[in-house]
Amino acid sequence: MLFFPLSLGFAPKSEQMKGFSQFIFLVLFLLYSPMFIFAQAADSLVLNTPTGDLYGTLLTPKTDQKVPVVLFIVGSGPTDRDGNSPYTKNNSLKFLAEALQEKGIASLRYDKRGIAQSSKALDSVQNLRLDTWVQDAKDWVHLLQKRNQFSTITILGHSQGSLVGMLAAQDSAVNKYISAAGAGAPINEILETQLAANSPLVLGAAKPILDSLAAGYLVQQVPPMLQSLFAPQVQPFLISWMKYDPAKAIKKLDIPCLIIQGNTDLQVSVKDAQNLKDANPKAQLLIIDQMNHLFKQVSDNRAENMKTYTNPDLPVMPKFVDGIVQFVKDR
Repeated sequence: MLFFPLSLGFAPKSEQMKGFSQFIFLVLFLLYSPMFIFAQAADSLVLNTPTGDLYGTLLTPKTDQKVPVVLFIVGSGPTDRDGNSPYTKNNSLKFLAEALQEKGIASLRYDKRGIAQSSKALDSVQNLRLDTWVQDAKDWVHLLQKRNQFSTITILGHSQGSLVGMLAAQDSAVNKYISAAGAGAPINEILETQLAANSPLVLGAAKPILDSLAAGYLVQQVPPMLQSLFAPQVQPFLISWMKYDPAKAIKKLDIPCLIIQGNTDLQVSVKDAQNLKDANPKAQLLIIDQMNHLFKQVSDNRAENMKTYTNPDLPVMPKFVDGIVQFVKDR
């Protein structure tokens, strides 16, 4: 969900710092890079908001009957509606939308505020809060509801979007909810675990900062090596994110829920999915063998896994599509 783990534990100090620099870059890339613009398909819906327009793509099966629709909520970083970014092109969400369309299910995927075609709807990262994305998701649900052409509305949240989707589904006209590769713990705990695994030397300096932000307090003094990760302009967003526990959020949902997780995911673990299942025992749990964070089939070989992030032709796994179709269409 946040970065690709790096093995730093037994490297010399110089190599450790080089690896830590790579780690910081990846965290920043996935957390705080909102102002990229991508070419998008011309066929789009527009959500008007007081601070700017958001853009999405609606795919519907060719039928006169009402069909179910799935609202996709993308993960962290500068990820566009298709699942792509400036440095990764995998078309994961585009392929998923097209696969669902073939199965008689409509979908709406959109560029979140501050990203791609919706970039102008965010003036500064300093003004960004997780709750803003939650409200945007609710507004997209309302737009779908007003169109009066869908039998049910399901939210599918991927990675960070899993938490956004849970929160949006709590008090909106959503019939079902799907978590795809969603974390099962608060982001401060995840960052602490990842820092410990990738650079134990830095954890001691980062831990007090994480604790302060989790308690809702800004940190004025940040060590130079952590300035990029805990820069003043991103601290308010981190605080807004840290106040939510995905396990507590999914527990509040009283609609049908599906939790999907692949066992070759480098960013989110099967344990995360089990934590969500434990919090909401009525939820369905689907673990897919050899599926990674992008819903692509790959072994647990790290090099092979990483290649899928830049492969725009590799389709999403049929088992993943079939699991969603069965859940969405189940009455």
